[in-house]
Amino acid sequence: MRRKLKRNLLPLFAPLVLAPVATPVQTGNATPGTKPEMLKRRMANVKLMRFNQVAYNLYSHMQLQETGLRFEVFNKALTGYYNMRHNNEVSGKPYITIVDFTKSSNEKRLWVVDVEKKVLLFNTYVSHGRNSGNEFAESFSNDSGSYMSSIGFYVTSDTYYGKHGLSLRLDGLDEGFNTNARDRCIVVHGADYATEDFIDQAGRLGRSLGCPAIPMEEHEDVINAVKGGTTMYVHAANDKYTSQYLDHVTAMKELVSEHKADLPSPEQA
Repeated sequence: MRRKLKRNLLPLFAPLVLAPVATPVQTGNATPGTKPEMLKRRMANVKLMRFNQVAYNLYSHMQLQETGLRFEVFNKALTGYYNMRHNNEVSGKPYITIVDFTKSSNEKRLWVVDVEKKVLLFNTYVSHGRNSGNEFAESFSNDSGSYMSSIGFYVTSDTYYGKHGLSLRLDGLDEGFNTNARDRCIVVHGADYATEDFIDQAGRLGRSLGCPAIPMEEHEDVINAVKGGTTMYVHAANDKYTSQYLDHVTAMKELVSEHKADLPSPEQA
C-alpha cells in the first residue's frame, strides 16, 4: 500500500549546511611525491562524509528507520543509484527498490522510495529462493538451477504476463553475483505464498525458485511503479560481495551535478 509522508522536509542538502566537514591541513615533513596521493585520499574521505550526510538527511526525513530499514542498507542503495545514473544505466525515474535479506521473511523487507519527492511509496513482504534458507535467506547464487536468490544491483526492465500474472524482468549488474538473472528468469511477480496469511499458517513466508515474489494484492502497483529502468538493490550479509556501484566518490559527483543549485556555497560548506 502506498504511504505518503506528510512531514515537512528540509532541503536535501541541509546537513551540508548544518554539519560542515572540516578538511585537515597537512603538516609535517612528508616528501613532495606523497602529497598528491594523500590529498586524493583526503578528498575521497571528504566526499564520503558529505555523501553520508546527504543520505542520512534523506533517510531521516522519509522516516525510514520507523519502517525497519537500516541506514547502512539505504546508504548503499542510494550510492548505487547515483553510480548507475552516472553511467546512464537507468532511466529518469527517481525510484529505488530496496530488499534487505538480513531480515526475517516474516517482516516487511522490501521498500520503494522516490528520491526526488522524498517519499516512501511501498513497504511490503518479499520472498527469497527456497534453497537460500527457511525463515532467513543465508545462501545466495548466480547459477541456473540453484533455486537461490541473487544479491546486488539490478536494473528493472520490461513486463510480461506469465503464470503469476504481471511480472517484471530484471537485469543484474554485479558480475558473479546476479548477472545470470535474465537467463535464470529471475523476475518480480506476485505470489499467494508471499502474504501474512501464509506466515500465520506456515510460521514463515513462502519461498520462490529465486524470484523476489511479493503479495498478489500489491504486485501490480509495485511493478507498474518501478518498471522501465529503475534501480533495485538486494542486500544480504555476504562478506564476499563487492560492487563497482558502491563508489561514493562517483556517487557524490553525480549527486552534485544533478543538484548543483541546491548546494551550499563554499563559505557555507
